Amino acid sequence: MPQDRIQSFDEFWPFYVREHSLRATRIMHFVGTSLGMIVLVAAVAVQWWWLLVAVPLLGYGLAWISHFGIEKNKPASFHYPLWSFAADLKLWSLMITGRMGAEVQRILGASAK
Repeated sequence: MPQDRIQSFDEFWPFYVREHSLRATRIMHFVGTSLGMIVLVAAVAVQWWWLLVAVPLLGYGLAWISHFGIEKNKPASFHYPLWSFAADLKLWSLMITGRMGAEVQRILGASAK
């Protein structure tokens, strides 16, 4: 974690990408976010409000497993919860459109995995 507090999302995004340097971590985030969105829509559609409990468990559960088990770092959401959520959605949108690899290359350069 950087010593100085990150002050903007533009500053946070490269940090987030570095903390998600491994493709497997990004895939786990994508799957967790996707499952969370599906359950959210389903819960609202059928008005099973109790199902909303599963949304953060799916989204963050898989993400945190990937950080501790694959990436071997602490989730950024522990220190920057709102920016982490926004970055998770940006990662998801870049992955679904096939542009995340280029973004990782742009930020990490030759060290991208």
